[in-house]
Amino acid sequence: MRLAISHTTRYSYSSPVPYGVQQIRLTPKLTRGQSVVDWSISVEGATKQVEFDDHHRNHVMMFSFDAGVTELVIRSQGVVDMADTAGIVGPHEGLTPLWLFQRATNHTRAGKGCREILRAIEGDSDLVRLHDLSARVHSAIAYETGKSEIAWTAEDAVAAGHGVCQDHAHVFIACVRAMGLPARYVSGYLRMDGQDEQSATHAWAEAHVEGLGWVGFDISNAIAPDTRYVRVATGLDYTEAAPVVGHRYGSAEETMDVTLRVMQQQ
Repeated sequence: MRLAISHTTRYSYSSPVPYGVQQIRLTPKLTRGQSVVDWSISVEGATKQVEFDDHHRNHVMMFSFDAGVTELVIRSQGVVDMADTAGIVGPHEGLTPLWLFQRATNHTRAGKGCREILRAIEGDSDLVRLHDLSARVHSAIAYETGKSEIAWTAEDAVAAGHGVCQDHAHVFIACVRAMGLPARYVSGYLRMDGQDEQSATHAWAEAHVEGLGWVGFDISNAIAPDTRYVRVATGLDYTEAAPVVGHRYGSAEETMDVTLRVMQQQ
């Protein structure tokens, strides 16, 4: 499947911003089942300072705000070819050691809530148990927008009983690491419900299974990632794979508007 993606994020400020920076991870990865035909990123209201590939092999761009800016616009667009791999990304690659993905973070530290989910897990293999875990997390945490906080931990989401894709991924990752297996967070694009217009980027998780390598799990939609999923960034949790992270000085209030289209070309 060939997907054409157009993603615009517009930040508007109530007064001029004296200084700010944005870190952007919006370039799809080159990976099994995914090849980038064309991709470009442009930013209005800021100047690129540096770009590099980080320790997770995410392509990162750093921008500084133009002095006195009142609007910042980030546009990313391009074409990606996708092949169905049944959710299997394959062997671990890169310089980051596999054991690092077994390390708990502030967002993915398993506590009482996660351990309660784990006690119910069934299966005669790691892969079967992971699918069972995905289903149980999906059942335990209702998908509800506008009721969670970006700073929530896995335990916060379990206690609340609701959350969004970020929370589903964090709970799953926390549980997988508590099982003694490596796990990581994935941010990217999803062409959902056969529609071009999408409300936001998406997040899911991957676990490393002996003999298969990295395997994807979309807990929110209770399926394995297929040709509709475009992997953009990975990390130990949301903080290492967020599409855009920024800091700014001043007292200006900020509003954000996102336009995202994921279109099937063939």
